[in-house]
Amino acid sequence: MASTIKLGGSLATGAFASFRHAPLVNLAASVSLHRSLRRSLRRPSAALCASSDDDRFTVLVADELGEAGLDILRDFAEVDHAVDLAPEELCARIGGCDALIVGSEMKVSGDVFGCSRGRLKVVGIAGGGINNVNLAASNENRCLVVNAPNASGSAVAEHAIALLTAMARNNVQAAVSVKSGNWQRKKYVGMSLSGKTLAVLGFVEVGFDVAQRAKGLGMHVIAYDPYASGHLARAIGVELVTFDKAIANADFISLHMHYTPATQKMLNDETFAKMKKGVQILNVTHGGLIDEDALVRALDSGIVSRAAVDVLIEEPPPKDHKLVQHEKVIVTPNLGDVTFEAQEQLSIEIAEAVIKALEGDLPSTVVNEPMVAAEVLAELKPFLDLTINLGRFAVKLIAGRGGFKAVKVTYASAREPDQLDTKLLRAGVIKGLIEPISSVIVNWVNGDSVAKQRGLRITEERITLPGSPEYPLEFLQVQIASVESRFDGALSTSGDIEVRGQVRDGLPFLTKVGNFEVDVRLEGCILLCRAIDQPGLIGKIGSVLGEANVNIGFMKYMRTAVDSEKFQSMISIKVDDQPTKETLKKIGEIAAILEFVFLDV
Repeated sequence: MASTIKLGGSLATGAFASFRHAPLVNLAASVSLHRSLRRSLRRPSAALCASSDDDRFTVLVADELGEAGLDILRDFAEVDHAVDLAPEELCARIGGCDALIVGSEMKVSGDVFGCSRGRLKVVGIAGGGINNVNLAASNENRCLVVNAPNASGSAVAEHAIALLTAMARNNVQAAVSVKSGNWQRKKYVGMSLSGKTLAVLGFVEVGFDVAQRAKGLGMHVIAYDPYASGHLARAIGVELVTFDKAIANADFISLHMHYTPATQKMLNDETFAKMKKGVQILNVTHGGLIDEDALVRALDSGIVSRAAVDVLIEEPPPKDHKLVQHEKVIVTPNLGDVTFEAQEQLSIEIAEAVIKALEGDLPSTVVNEPMVAAEVLAELKPFLDLTINLGRFAVKLIAGRGGFKAVKVTYASAREPDQLDTKLLRAGVIKGLIEPISSVIVNWVNGDSVAKQRGLRITEERITLPGSPEYPLEFLQVQIASVESRFDGALSTSGDIEVRGQVRDGLPFLTKVGNFEVDVRLEGCILLCRAIDQPGLIGKIGSVLGEANVNIGFMKYMRTAVDSEKFQSMISIKVDDQPTKETLKKIGEIAAILEFVFLDV
């Protein structure tokens, strides 16, 4: 029996944590607690203060923070504001704190959580990053981690436009020349922006704001973003195009893509070669989006006439950095969000997120694992791993830079519908689908909204199977519709990418790809080969990998009838290390191999 489940269903999975102390309370109690705290912010209830002799929370602010945010915190809690703490000083102070706020540079290690002895319930990162906090340790110690990703968008967009105009008109180089005693008007002839084409790569958040401002300067704006809203683009007169069309037709290119493995060094020798001669490059997003050595070569050859960057791969850069020293390049020291207004707004955002968490609510900017009932999370943990890995595997099968809009998730279970809430499982699938192609952190609080913001429609189907309801899921299936696949064998009869998995002995396994049965642990390095069934094939593949010193951890050969006389095989191989391009090329050259794909899950 199959039934369709409405997206955004029950939240009955577990309860919110009372973040002041270890025991969990149910949702109704949490809401009641939240309301009582609202009535008496200056004196939290005695129950919440069980971990302290004081009657107020204590928040350690270990970095510079705007006064607006500090004032909000002081109205709610005792604030210990101490910057430039050494690691040992932070550990010494943390045992007396309920919350910690840091910037993007201070490291919050596992030792910090250990020294808190269970009292620390919230860590706030004053910025959009998360890499400086040990998330595994925060989960083990039942501590929420929140950040503030939304405060600086307008400031970054303004800085992008400032660099765009300065780059087009040679403002920085001309100013330096005048200060050196020169007056060279003819040397610094610029380019008008009006009527020129700006390609915005990444049309959400800052990219959208830059496009709006560029339209105000009279520019023709095109944008590439596989997950952008066509409605929003049309509303401001922006044309959504393919990646290749965007870079081929642009006079100016502004980068606003999230930094992911798929976008790392997306501007490189190959992509520069496709651009219009004399194009100008702007990057205020992430240094890793550009191959800096390739950009220097493009500048020297004249493919790129000028560049302006606010971010670099290495910050601060060495003094002899070729890109920084190039006469046609403007470099600023990561100033995108460095305005008084942006820093104040950031301080407000992180202060409010930390207070909300201390009150017992879950802010939408939570970046670590869900704080649900321990027994519920313990049961679902292996299945959450399956949902994340299956989503990650499925999205990596999509060819090129194309986006996806429709995903169907099928749950097969012997449990009754009211005994299996799918919200956590759905959030796991969304996490696996979105995080490899975006910098956003997906959790059970924001999963549905993240999907909606990217125009991703999630439908769910439940298949009720006979048997024991001992296990939450018999299998989980993910289908991605209307996309091209890197691996034709992953396409179902309907033409969708389709993958299926299940949990065995607490571990995630891939059990079906397209119409082919497979059997391989769904983690690490996986090689799938679709081949004509013939003797000696497995030995040939093994020999290629062995000669390359790539160890095979597991190999499974599944045979499928194509017609009454012909058979195809699907070979799933788990390897310990990533094969080189040359090794993969040799596998593809084996005569019986029809296609193969290597994925690192």
